[in-house]
Amino acid sequence: MAILTVNNNSNAYSSIVRLNIGGKKFCTTIDTLTQREPDSMLAAMFSGRHTVQDSDKGYVFVDRDGKHFRHILNWLRDGVVPTLKDSEYSELLREAEYFQLLGLMDGIKASLFKRKDDEEIGTEMTRIDIIKCIQSEKVRFRGVNLSGLDLSKLDLSYVDFSFACLKGVFFSRANLQCAKFKDVDAEGSIFHNATLRECEFTGANLRGALLAGANLQSANLQDACLVDCSLCGADLRTAHLQTADLTNANLEGANLEGANLKGAKLTNANLKGANLQRAYLRQVNLRGADLEGAKLDGANLLDAIR
Repeated sequence: MAILTVNNNSNAYSSIVRLNIGGKKFCTTIDTLTQREPDSMLAAMFSGRHTVQDSDKGYVFVDRDGKHFRHILNWLRDGVVPTLKDSEYSELLREAEYFQLLGLMDGIKASLFKRKDDEEIGTEMTRIDIIKCIQSEKVRFRGVNLSGLDLSKLDLSYVDFSFACLKGVFFSRANLQCAKFKDVDAEGSIFHNATLRECEFTGANLRGALLAGANLQSANLQDACLVDCSLCGADLRTAHLQTADLTNANLEGANLEGANLKGAKLTNANLKGANLQRAYLRQVNLRGADLEGAKLDGANLLDAIR
């Protein structure tokens, strides 16, 4: 909910907007919120296409952690990515994803790539080493430490990463079809818009990973840890998610049609607008899950906890 305060002596597009982000209060303008990232959620809110109502004495209330919102406003004002710790970048990236700030997301990734290039992080191989290796017919990186590498946009289909350490690896827009990630530690890795069809992630640690927009059709994620993962808009049709832990995961708008989630944990998961038609949801824990607008036609919910 929001209120727009308009100065009668100025154009509506430079009107002042008061924001309350999780209890932290900010003042900015419509110009700031709409010009740099015109396709963002904030731009849509204040584009004039939507009716925005006030709360909290004229402040817009958005139910997000306001810790990093000043960085978001500064990005929208100046186009500058702040210098932060890696853990704080991960938090800011999650907020940028929520507000659909694609430019900021790319800027954060670029900053992290540069940092990884400038630091010794104990990885056993470099991006160039990986590119040389994938030219051979059968590639295996089983048990190898590749933490923090930028492997975005590479063709890594059928590569075996089983048991590898992949913490913070950037796989954005990579082709990983039929790749093996059995029992990997990929905490905080980024698979944004990656192709992961028919991949094997059994037992993998994907806590806090970014999988928004990824194609995971028919992927095997059985017993995987997907706590705090972002799977917004991901394609999980006919995926295998039996006993996977999706606690606090963001699955807004995800396609889970025909997926097998038997015994999975979806406690406090965001399933707004998700497609769960014909999904197998027996014994699933849905306690606290947000199912607003979710499609459940033909889903098997026998013994589900709600």
